[in-house]
Amino acid sequence: MDERVASAGKSISRKYKKRSQVREIWRRFKKNKSAVIGLVAVVAIILIAVFADVIADWDEVVIRINPHSRLEPPSAQHWFGTDEFGRDMFARVVHGSRTSLLVGFTASAISLGLGGLIGAIAGFYGGRTDNFFMRFMDILLALPSAVLAIAIVSGLGTSMPNLMLAIGISFLPQYARIVRASVLTIKDQEFVEAARAIGARNHTIIFNHILPNCVAPIIVQATLSVAFSILSIAGLSFLGLGVAPPAPEWGALLSAGRAYFLQAPHIMVFPGLAIMVTILGLNLLGDGLRDALDPRLKQ
Repeated sequence: MDERVASAGKSISRKYKKRSQVREIWRRFKKNKSAVIGLVAVVAIILIAVFADVIADWDEVVIRINPHSRLEPPSAQHWFGTDEFGRDMFARVVHGSRTSLLVGFTASAISLGLGGLIGAIAGFYGGRTDNFFMRFMDILLALPSAVLAIAIVSGLGTSMPNLMLAIGISFLPQYARIVRASVLTIKDQEFVEAARAIGARNHTIIFNHILPNCVAPIIVQATLSVAFSILSIAGLSFLGLGVAPPAPEWGALLSAGRAYFLQAPHIMVFPGLAIMVTILGLNLLGDGLRDALDPRLKQ
């Protein structure tokens, strides 16, 4: 009975400790006004993407061609004007947020999963395993991420899954190096040695004891990599290797508006602003999380 009470007491104390840590991180985060602005911007864009179908109907507004309303400037009826086919630009920018965010978050998840696993294995086992994985990451780093993504998409074909995979692979080395560096600093600490002493398996030590202590740099890198992924999909779409029309995507909207920039600049201005606001919000959020999660900046 006493052991059960002691175990329950330890569990409750751990929960309160975690809550206090989260509150302390949130308190430090709130002090950074630019980070709060970034958080508000990111949350707003995510909500717009989630409720895109409520804001603008896909069949009636987003892809419906209206030749009589082509290249109209912004007005009360069409807030962002219309494109070369008479489609409402506001609706297309709104639905484009769904595509850009989906590709950005999925590509970052691929990078996080594969890169984090490679970095954890390389850092934990060291030796030849570390040398093999890190030299492979060096090969990927030797190629510009945009060139690597273009090569993968060109080889596999233009489609949404291939696009996500290409961008995810291009950002693998960043996650692998960050996780490896964190594992190298943690794996020789006392709580890891204690886990080894009680007979814990290597995979248990990696996933239950080491990786949870690498969360802070991973969260920051994930936030920033989403921004880079959105820029990458916009760049690939601008080059014609992204999302196929008539589906809207910010980079594809920019590419389509090049021919009409002098005649109807709003076709390029509003998708460009959407990309700029999203990237700025994610970078501000990432910088704020880095400062809030860094224990050296508590004071």
